[in-house]
Amino acid sequence: MKREEKNDIIRSKAEQNTESREDRDALVWEEVSTEHLIQDEWIDFRRSAYRLPDGSVFEPYYTYTRKDYVVIVASDTEGNYLCVRQFRQGIRKVTTEFPAGGIERKDGKEYGSDSGFAENALAAAKRELREETGYESDEWSYLLAMPSHATIADDYAYLFVARNCRKVSGQSLDETEFLNVRKHTAQEIDDMIAKGEFPQAVHIAAWLLSLRR
Repeated sequence: MKREEKNDIIRSKAEQNTESREDRDALVWEEVSTEHLIQDEWIDFRRSAYRLPDGSVFEPYYTYTRKDYVVIVASDTEGNYLCVRQFRQGIRKVTTEFPAGGIERKDGKEYGSDSGFAENALAAAKRELREETGYESDEWSYLLAMPSHATIADDYAYLFVARNCRKVSGQSLDETEFLNVRKHTAQEIDDMIAKGEFPQAVHIAAWLLSLRR
């Protein structure tokens, strides 16, 4: 490749990056004011006013903060996937999904994604898998960190795969946790997703990503 062609490529990439930054900056909403409607140990629920890119102000806009959490696509030594059945209050249904749970914070609160974590995401994933199912694994893979509700919340889900899980204990559930462990084949999970019986969007994303590993 000639020097002139290389320079053209470098120049083109630089221009694209500049355009990308300008495009991003032109789309940002500016937070003008925020009122914390509820801020207790469970949630930080806010009402805010934002200045839009065209200069107008929109309010109220409601957002909330909960703590980051983990989702684990776990399979046992026979290749079956460990799932849990539990009631989900938002949709008022009992769902099938993967083991999951919050990353513990030093202050014990149920919200916040700052630097106040008492454990890292992998440690939380190992703990949640053991507590919810009684299984452990020595084969862990990290998939992705993704916002769970980007429009109204700022928490992230950390997605993991755990293979060749083995039973080491019974469940160790929190006082508000009532869930049953179920094993499913890959085909059964695909069928449940297609029928709307495995409805958690982040869990479906974890499943699809795990199939690429």
